[in-house]
Amino acid sequence: MSVAPAEQLTTTGWPWRPGNAFELLDGAAVFFPRMLAAIAAARTHVLLEMYLMSSGRIASAFIEALGAARARGVRCCAVIDGFGALGLAAGDRRRLEAAGVELRVFNPLHWRNRLRNFLRDHRKLLEVDGAVAFVGGAGISDEFAPGPDGWRELMLEIRGPVVADWQRAFARTWRRLGPELALPEVRAAALPGGARGRLSLSEAREHSVLANGVVRRIDTAQRRVWLVSAYFVPSRRFRKALRRAARRGVDVRLLMPSARTDHPWVRQAARRFYGRMLRNGVRIYEYQPRVLHAKMIVCDEWLSLGSSNLDRWSFRWNLEANQEVADARVTDAAAALFAADLAVSAALSRRHWPQRGRLDRLRERIAGALDRWLEGWRRPP
Repeated sequence: MSVAPAEQLTTTGWPWRPGNAFELLDGAAVFFPRMLAAIAAARTHVLLEMYLMSSGRIASAFIEALGAARARGVRCCAVIDGFGALGLAAGDRRRLEAAGVELRVFNPLHWRNRLRNFLRDHRKLLEVDGAVAFVGGAGISDEFAPGPDGWRELMLEIRGPVVADWQRAFARTWRRLGPELALPEVRAAALPGGARGRLSLSEAREHSVLANGVVRRIDTAQRRVWLVSAYFVPSRRFRKALRRAARRGVDVRLLMPSARTDHPWVRQAARRFYGRMLRNGVRIYEYQPRVLHAKMIVCDEWLSLGSSNLDRWSFRWNLEANQEVADARVTDAAAALFAADLAVSAALSRRHWPQRGRLDRLRERIAGALDRWLEGWRRPP
């Protein structure tokens, strides 16, 4: 398989690892049972880094699984975010600690932190025994529970040498919050005929390596750029890259949330950019059945899937984690899921977009003003 030219240009600080197996897990009815089964089979360690964790049926299942693993002598380490885990009841935290789970909280909220309160660990990672990892956008919360109203989400199950890199990435976050993780690193053997993959992380910097890599991929795409994002307020550079790709004949499609979203003002802030992109040949769809929360981009035979919404807020304020894959089999599977979601989405019309209602335009202007105001904030050092 040939690798896109951008592979030489995109430097994330993590090497490409050959010989991996990547499986797209389509929906909570698939990925939650897989994640819980991996914890149930753990022999040495379980590492969990999770932004959104709220008390409920899903959280209880994970707490019980972690407690059972500890009872077998498995070391369990969890990093939860100080804001994203506000919905986790004190009783559930005590259950984790009483079971022997090592729990650390990233950036607990405090009024003295001021703007630092916006610095969040938005990653979603589960790694077990150095053998398997799960990366994506789903939180441990009942919003993602299987069923017709559960939020639309994807996760990626990962096996092979790149799993050891996910353990190293977790260890870096762990070290920021206390003593070293001190776990032996076991790198799995390369799988024959396996796919190439590498980590792409954002460390809440002004110039995100993750963002730079995605823009370069868009700039070198020759066939397709298919992007799904729950909260998409892209930078000018990102928007220009999408428009350039569409003008040179690349099939550029964006799958965005409909009015069924948990952050309607973010959606309105994004919609103010739609007109110009539509005029330049970008095709935009709004997902109709339920809340869209997935985050994925496919450029030719390259895939990036993880926690990042690929917007300015994510890159400036959040720790994000995506898995990159360079493999036609994986990207074609991702494209098939994307196409299935397009079939239940509404396509926006370039012709009719200027005729949308005045109230919609007003909301877009207000949301845009708020976005520009937030953009003026500078992340504290």
